[in-house]
Amino acid sequence: MNKLSTAWSVKRINKYRNQPCVIDGHRFASKAEGKRYSELKLLERGNYITDLKLQPRHQLKIGSDVVCTYVGDFSYIDDKGKYILEDVKGVKTSVYRLKKKLTKAILGIEITEIV
Repeated sequence: MNKLSTAWSVKRINKYRNQPCVIDGHRFASKAEGKRYSELKLLERGNYITDLKLQPRHQLKIGSDVVCTYVGDFSYIDDKGKYILEDVKGVKTSVYRLKKKLTKAILGIEITEIV
């Protein structure tokens, strides 16, 4: 076996060092995201939250122009009837920070960060 074929067999490390996982047939980008999903499922079973959604998409429009789309990790309705949009964060990229501000300014939705 030569050096080139050996290099291709090395396991690739993710850019942000996250380790993907699968829970209930859903693929999550990180173990932290998978853990949060498990917590939210328990809250849903206990009727503390309803309408749990994974990867909710929100178009951010100015006028008739779609500027971008924000894809959160989870959304749900809490026990007080409030819509909650969550993002599990390890690294806050500049693109994420911009989309967070746009989501608040355009849609009036505050993103809850789970660290």
